[in-house]
Amino acid sequence: MKKHMNTIEAFEQDIKLQENFIKKFKPERPLSKTLQNKAIFCGTGDSFAAALLAEAFSNFTIRALDPLDTINNKNIFQRKTIFIISISGNTRSNIRLARTMNDSVAVTANPKSKLSLSCKKTIVLNYPSSGVFTSGSIGFLASMLTCISLVTKFSIKRTSDLFLNAQKESKKVRLTGRIFVLGNMHTFPVSMYFVAKLYEVLGMNAQYERIEQFSHMGLFSTRKGDTVFIFDGNSKYNTKLRKNLLNAGLNVIHIVPIAKKKIEQICYYTFVSQLIPLFHAKMANQKHCFFVSAKKLRNASSEMIY
Repeated sequence: MKKHMNTIEAFEQDIKLQENFIKKFKPERPLSKTLQNKAIFCGTGDSFAAALLAEAFSNFTIRALDPLDTINNKNIFQRKTIFIISISGNTRSNIRLARTMNDSVAVTANPKSKLSLSCKKTIVLNYPSSGVFTSGSIGFLASMLTCISLVTKFSIKRTSDLFLNAQKESKKVRLTGRIFVLGNMHTFPVSMYFVAKLYEVLGMNAQYERIEQFSHMGLFSTRKGDTVFIFDGNSKYNTKLRKNLLNAGLNVIHIVPIAKKKIEQICYYTFVSQLIPLFHAKMANQKHCFFVSAKKLRNASSEMIY
């Protein structure tokens, strides 16, 4: 580890480590349908996006819920198994939830954390990193793949192609105005993750929405020159949507995955979600992620989280 590495350099190094990590990734054994029907996945921030991906890949057999909502509605978790996802294992709401449960499983990179010690069982996330505190990338990938593997079997064959293409497409992107990211059943959680990276790395004004809902709601807050990302494949619906958004004066970026398998598409969109903020930070000669420099905001966040 380079002691002098800044947080943008660390973010880039962690992103690059993912290609090899996927090739060596060992999935968990999927839960039976009976257990999935009794499972709730909880998390915050990037970990909540991982929980939502597990929900989508289970065809909504498992439920992804906010930990605070779950704590405040005890009828939700009666006779359920709670999988609590947290890289650090130190999020206060997650720990509170674990302590109220008889059957809880920690999914964390820190097996000695308060969360892990408060749960009946721990699934340890093992992945390499730069060792520098920065915006989450490989940690998200590890938790995402682990959570998805708990609900379905999968294999990922084209990691190098996916990463190279994601780099190529991300370098073409120019962000203008406010950013809107639209996703479908499987990509909506990655849309949330992408917006989180835009917040954390660049401090940009961005929001995420489901593709269908945008035309009913978010569209009416746009201004000419704002950027709309569509995280979905080619379809008549998306062709029509793109045409109408362009006619309204919006900058439309339709990211079409090169893979057919859903799990590979999600990896591709994850890479894009990391690389676009990274490349924009580097073009601006930015040395640190926005959230690291924004000390008052980070302190407010930490006071609520920990």
